[in-house]
Amino acid sequence: MELILKQDVENLGFKDDVITVKNGYGRNFLIPQGQAIMATASAKKVLAENLKQRAYKEKQIIEEAQKEAEAIKALEIKLTSKTSAGATAGDKIFGSITNIDLANALNNAGISVDKKYIAITGGNIKRLGQYDAVIRLHRDVTVDMTFEVIAEA
Repeated sequence: MELILKQDVENLGFKDDVITVKNGYGRNFLIPQGQAIMATASAKKVLAENLKQRAYKEKQIIEEAQKEAEAIKALEIKLTSKTSAGATAGDKIFGSITNIDLANALNNAGISVDKKYIAITGGNIKRLGQYDAVIRLHRDVTVDMTFEVIAEA
């Protein structure tokens, strides 16, 4: 029996996959649970059209994300922070620099990125210097960026 999955089913397939299962499993479990529909000729045509449209939309979204990635690579971000006074303190800063601070700096530069999509290499920053971050703009598009933490004047 051929079915089209309406959602991801563990150990069977992903949404919009055409699968072959035994009749009892399909009729008594997958279809009544709303996890699959019969793979008739018309359902397959509808599925093919939906996948084509989704691929076209996805392509446009990926292109926009790649343009944003190029813009982020061109940026030079410098975050300022207060530092400890004294000879022994050196380059230690008060508090820490997090992905929230980096997201705010990017928003000020005109690029909207949610803080949960920013991963600073090494976690929170507690010293002055140059650091790397990975920004995920899309499932398939990530950008590596370098930024600097400097002392407040």
